[in-house]
Amino acid sequence: MKNLKNLIIACFAMITLSSCGYNSMVEKNESISSQWAQVENVYQRRADLIPNLVNTVKGYADFEKKTLTEVIQARANATSMKIDANNLNPQTIAKFQEAQGQLSGALSKLLVTVERYPELKANQNFLELQSQLEGTENRIAVERMKFNEVTRDYNSYIKKIPRVIYAGWFGFEEKGYFEADNGAEKAPEVNFN
Repeated sequence: MKNLKNLIIACFAMITLSSCGYNSMVEKNESISSQWAQVENVYQRRADLIPNLVNTVKGYADFEKKTLTEVIQARANATSMKIDANNLNPQTIAKFQEAQGQLSGALSKLLVTVERYPELKANQNFLELQSQLEGTENRIAVERMKFNEVTRDYNSYIKKIPRVIYAGWFGFEEKGYFEADNGAEKAPEVNFN
């Protein structure tokens, strides 16, 4: 009799768990973790290109050391920021995005400064690194977009009834998105005067 009772409870639990979407929540959560790893991968690629870029630029003695120092420091800050895929809330993503934004700003400043050095702009190694950096920036945009897509899919899944109840019971929480940088909604001014 006791075995029959346990069997009935086990069957009821299996039916309940299968209908609550637990497995789908796990699968969607794993998709977020996997896509987050891809985001980190392309950011790491960018960070790996920077030392070569800095060393190429350093070869020009009169190049501004302050700009190079800013790039090196921003890279150190960006690469020291590690986020666990299970803790992808809006605050942690904002901190990560801020560190990466500082690195992007320092790189932009470096590339603007390079414009004053025609012989550096003509350097084949520099041109190849610049091209790789541009390609990596495009990959970053694509991977961030994919991350936001799987995050939206997960968030909308766990917010629907009755899964919203089960998601809370099993500890599935809403995940954060990558958002546009401050000021991105305004087009940059271009002045050729």
